[in-house]
Formats: sequence, structure tokens, C-alpha cells
Amino acid sequence: MILDGKACSEDLLDVLKEEIGKSGLHPRLATLIVGSDPGSQMYIRMKHRACEKVGIGSVAIDLPAGVTTDRVLQDVRRLNDDPDIDGILVQLPLPAAIRSEQVIRSIRADKDVDGFHPCNLGLLFAGSPRFVPCTPKGIMTLLEKNHIGVAGQHAVVVGRSIDVGRPMAALFSNADATVTLCHSRTRNLSDETRRADILVSAVGKPMTIRAGMVKEGAVVIDVGINQIGGKLVGDVDFAPVREIASAITPVPGGVGPMTIATLMENTFLAAKWRVCDPVW
Repeated sequence: MILDGKACSEDLLDVLKEEIGKSGLHPRLATLIVGSDPGSQMYIRMKHRACEKVGIGSVAIDLPAGVTTDRVLQDVRRLNDDPDIDGILVQLPLPAAIRSEQVIRSIRADKDVDGFHPCNLGLLFAGSPRFVPCTPKGIMTLLEKNHIGVAGQHAVVVGRSIDVGRPMAALFSNADATVTLCHSRTRNLSDETRRADILVSAVGKPMTIRAGMVKEGAVVIDVGINQIGGKLVGDVDFAPVREIASAITPVPGGVGPMTIATLMENTFLAAKWRVCDPVW
């Protein structure tokens, strides 16, 4: 089975548009990007198009590559104080000269729709999440919509980044899976991946996961986005792994659209929580 993230995300956006229309709220998302990296610029455009589709207002801040960390922080603080802005997204990665961790920490936790603020990550690992990072949350939604159970399964996550790998492992654990988190220092990686009922690769290296590393009937989720000869490919050697897996995400059209749909959901949640003021 091909896990079609594009079709699933379109369904989610249609439902979200209806919910926003009925809510009487006017959610607004602010994005901030530094520099002119073509990939990052493309992602920002896609996010703003999704906002327009569901009825979320959006504002874009574009800063040149040479700006200082202090300048970025100045814009983030202004957005923090703007009562008309529900969600703030800083497009990553930032240029090397920018102190990324400081920028992420500067975003108000209740506007951190990317879910990377330490407070939001702490709530996730404590089992009572507020904002969950969009890619892992989108993967869980994709599994749910395709009736793929997680409880009792052995989930193996390859890659321990704070934006995908670690929160993905936390979500699986919260959903009663048995979790193995692998990384560059993992010994005998193939031995670990062959134990997986659900295998997630999020390392950003093509051909990381080959057919011999996958158990017959496993569900394979490919988070990687790589370019080879002008063509987008994931971390997984798709064609041979497809013959072994019971379900697999394509690249493109798998995880990526779910990430954007989840960002829209998080922004709407931020707008609702602004009105009802939940206690965390």
C-alpha cells in the first residue's frame, strides 16, 4: 500500500477549512525566513498557499542572509507581542551565523506552532503535549487515517533530530509502541531496522534504508528529502523496499504534505487556545 500523504492532507485541509469557517475565529500565522535558499523559499510559499486554502491569514518576513541574531530576535519579539498573530514559524535551517537555539527559545511557547520550544518538547515527552512538531504529528495522522495501529508494535526511528527523530520516538511511546531510536553511532543498524514493524527514516541521506534492512510486511515511513540529478528522493531505496513492505510513503507526496497540513492544524489550535486560555 502506498501511503498517499498528498490525498490525506487535502482531506484534512478541507475539514479544517470548514471548522475554521464555523468557528468565528480568524487565525493568523507569521513566517520568518533568513536568506534565499531555494528549498526554504519553496517551503514557505507552500505554507502560505495552505494558509490561503483553509482561511488562515498569513504574514511573511523575509530577511537577508547577512542579518545578525539580534535582528532576528527583534522580529520574533515583535511577533510575540502582536495580539493578532496566533502562530510563529521560523524557517529552518537558519544560516550558520544565526544562533538557532536562541531564536527557537525566543518564540513564545503558546505561539510555537512548530513545536520546537523546550516547553513544548517537555510537554510532549511528559505525555501531555501542547504543540507537537509537525512532521512527527503528521506521520501519526497518516498512520491513523490508513488504519495502521501503533500500540504493541515495535517502532524503529532512524535519526535523532529534535525536529523529527526524538519527538517521533516520544509519540510512538505515548501511543504504546515499543521504541528503538537509532543514530549515527548505532552499531549494526541493519539488525535494528529488521526488527521494526514500523520503520521511520529521518536522516537526510539517500539509500540509507535498503531492502535487506527491512522486515517482510513492515510499514516504512520515509522522511528524507534529497536531490539526485535534479530528482527528489528519500532515504529509502523505494522500488525494492516497496516489494517487501506492507505500506510505504513515497517521496515526494508522502510525509511532506502531512507536515504542512499539521502546521495549519497547530495554527488553528493556537487561535482556539488564545480564546479559551488553557492551563498547562
